[in-house]
Order: sequence, then C-alpha cells, then structure tokens
Amino acid sequence: MDLPARRQPPTVRLRRLASELRGLRTAANLTREEVAEQTGVNPATLYRIETARVRPQRRTLLALLDKYGVTDQDRRAELVDLSRQATQLGWLQAYESELPEEYTAYISFEAEARGVRNYESLFMPGLLQTESYARHVIRGALPLANDEETERRVEARLQRQELITKKPPLELWAIIDEAAIHRLVGGPGVMAGQLDALVRAAAHPHVTVQVIPFERGAHPGMPGSFVVMDFPDAADPDLVYIDSMAGDLFLEREPDVRRYTVVFEHLRALALDPSSSLQMIETKIQILNEEGGWGHERP
Repeated sequence: MDLPARRQPPTVRLRRLASELRGLRTAANLTREEVAEQTGVNPATLYRIETARVRPQRRTLLALLDKYGVTDQDRRAELVDLSRQATQLGWLQAYESELPEEYTAYISFEAEARGVRNYESLFMPGLLQTESYARHVIRGALPLANDEETERRVEARLQRQELITKKPPLELWAIIDEAAIHRLVGGPGVMAGQLDALVRAAAHPHVTVQVIPFERGAHPGMPGSFVVMDFPDAADPDLVYIDSMAGDLFLEREPDVRRYTVVFEHLRALALDPSSSLQMIETKIQILNEEGGWGHERP
C-alpha cells in the first residue's frame, strides 16, 4: 500500500501520535503483523510509524483508524490534525543531511520542551556554550570532522541557543561538575570567555547554574552526562537523553525517566547553591585573567 516514508526528526507531536497509534492497536488486540496483513500497510512502514521515525501519510493513517475501530469523528480529526502538525523544524531542515539522526532528534525535542534539566561532567552545557568554546569542543571531540562539518555543527549549536531568549523562554537547570570548569578548552582566553558567558546566562530568571565541587567526592553523575526534558502538554511524557561513545540513547519508559529524575535531584542537593556556584566560576575567571592577563573572548 505504501513505500517507507523518508525519515524526519521525531517531533514531540510525532512521538505522541506514535504512542496513540500503538495504544489503539493494542486496544484492538492486534499484532503489528496482523495489521500489516489486513490493511496492506508495509510492515516496515508500520514499525517506523509506531516508533515515531516517520509521519504516516493521510491515507495510511485513515486506514489504520478504520482498522482500529475509531469511528468518532472528533477523535479521527484530532489524530489527523496531530499528524499534520508533526513536521520538522524549519531551520533544522538545512542541517538534516549533515547531522547524525539522533542529534537532529534531540534538537527537535529540545525545541518543543518547556524545561531542560542538564547534567554535564566534562563540558559546558550546549545551550550555554560560546561560539569559540563550541568550535574547540567539536574539533577536540570529533577529530575526523573537516572544517565545513565543524562549522555546520557550531552553527546548529548556536541556533539551539535561541531557545533561551525566545518568548516564553526554555527553562534550563544546568548542573556542572567542577572538572568542566577547570578543563581549558581552547586555552585560557577562550575558557575565561566561556565562564563569563556562563555567569551572564545565569542572570536570567529562567536559567539556573550549579557546580558540584571536587570536595563532594563520588556522586551519582560520575557515570556520564544526561538530559531530562519535560513538555508543555501533559500528554507528552518526560524524555531522557544520554550521549555516549557507544551512541545516543533516548529513554521514555516511566521507570527510566523516574530514575534519572531522582539522580538529578541528588546532584542538585550535592551541588553548591546557585549563588555559591557563580562565586566559584567568577573566582576561576579572575585566576585565568590574573595569571595570563588574558583578554578573554566574549561570545
């Protein structure tokens, strides 16, 4: 009936539609194989629809709703409208072919989030990185990337940061291990500029920055960085994103989300309070400037 549709970054609405369709199929007591056989929908397409990898074509969606016994016209219209809105971000289109699929998925979810809770053990949070710092991070972390690839990633990172200044702005709570404060990415001048930008960002009421000092010893964030996102609509459950050398991972099962939420709360309790955290960062800026007389770069 259908050929597999082209991949697109899974937006929050596409994720919700996939969840709704899985739920309707389960309620109809049908397996995915039975639905594919009885409707003619390509099995691979059905799998991709139910995992929010593609948006269903209108005729496919209507065929599925018929099969699942959805006769209420308001309900059908709601799901058709949800599918129509499940499109990718405009600016992200320019980067889709150049960025990893998981990263474009993360960007699309982040853009629709109400709040982001981000723990970083080695880097500054991406939403708060200066252009110079981001460029050096990307070059260091991706040594095989050429100059053009590097610059496209820097551009995408800076585009993401518009979420902090939009109305209403994204609410960001960032917890950073002290190690990220001391690692001289790009050298003392770039690092002083990055830390200065961190302090200025924390002046916004919707941005909170905390630092976990070395003296706290071992803590639950040591296995690695993670992000917990929540969304404006209660129908869209929280989402966890983990970026690692083994690959990017999205977690949406309630037990997994709850586990990372609890870990974040532990880290928040262990970290210095926001005021003391900024004092630590400002002290580091002063040290960098005094030791080298650096005219640090501003973003």
